[in-house]
Amino acid sequence: MERIILTGDRPTGKLHLGHYVGSLQNRLKLQEDENTKVFVMIADQQALTDNAKNPEKVQQNLVEVALDYLAVGLDPKKTTIFVQSQIPQLPELTMYYLNLVTVARLQRNPTVKSEILEKGFNESIPAGFFMYPVSQAADITAFKATHVPVGEDQKPMVEQTREVARDFNRTYGKDVLVEPDIILPAKGSGRLVGIDGKGKMSKSLNNGIYLSDSADEIQKKIMKMYTDPNHIRVEDPGQVEGNVVFTYLDVFDDDKEKVQELKDQYRKGGLGDVKIKRYLNDVLQAKLQPIRERREAFAQDRGAVLEMLKEGSLKAEAVAAQTLDEVKEAMGINYFK
Repeated sequence: MERIILTGDRPTGKLHLGHYVGSLQNRLKLQEDENTKVFVMIADQQALTDNAKNPEKVQQNLVEVALDYLAVGLDPKKTTIFVQSQIPQLPELTMYYLNLVTVARLQRNPTVKSEILEKGFNESIPAGFFMYPVSQAADITAFKATHVPVGEDQKPMVEQTREVARDFNRTYGKDVLVEPDIILPAKGSGRLVGIDGKGKMSKSLNNGIYLSDSADEIQKKIMKMYTDPNHIRVEDPGQVEGNVVFTYLDVFDDDKEKVQELKDQYRKGGLGDVKIKRYLNDVLQAKLQPIRERREAFAQDRGAVLEMLKEGSLKAEAVAAQTLDEVKEAMGINYFK
């Protein structure tokens, strides 16, 4: 049975190593599976729910995100990459679904509640932001997605999509919409901590290493990384747990035996922070240089990148149009057919 995957990103900034570890690597594996169809959405409409008064931010980052996709190896011949706002069927589906969801249910969504606090909306919550779980349900069901890769914090969003699909099918007596399954990250492969060690890598916290960063920028950020504040002298025993340099080595260094040797030496004393940071720099430079070079090559022709997004959006629209037609048929509002 064919799996259909929907995933994507908000174009509010360039993508960083957290995105690479958390989702991009998995998408590369999925696109190579012959029994899997992958849709990747650049969610510009969703980004506008909390950037409506700064649309330039979204506009400027649309191509930047697309460049990051191409740089890591997403292939438009294998993966349909499209722009949310260019699929007119999505807001129409959202309108129909809103009639099946109560305000109280939206208020109970844990993801919405936490993001409202995080963004400091208080009582001034944009209506578009408040209802975006329903918009997301439209995004997922429009493409008959069978699986949606998300982090733990996004599980309530997919659960609400499942509710919408179930309620629609029950209300209108036809199994039109698919209830998607959730794909969670593998155990131990959660969000990548930022270079400051204070939380997840995030644009807003300014603690990220970006796929587009130059070699010098990467090196400078690594040298600022949080280590063990009590490891003052080289000969002092150091703590590996919570040490961001070793966290990154665990993730990015393929030589696990070497990493273990460095950990043992650091714990005993005799290994300085500068030395392990230089080693990590070598590891990351080797990983990111090919990605950066591909990105620079694609950036030479931004018109071609936009054309790729246009073609992907037309392909995605055809799929969404078929779903919308089935939805309207089930609702009995395809009046002129």
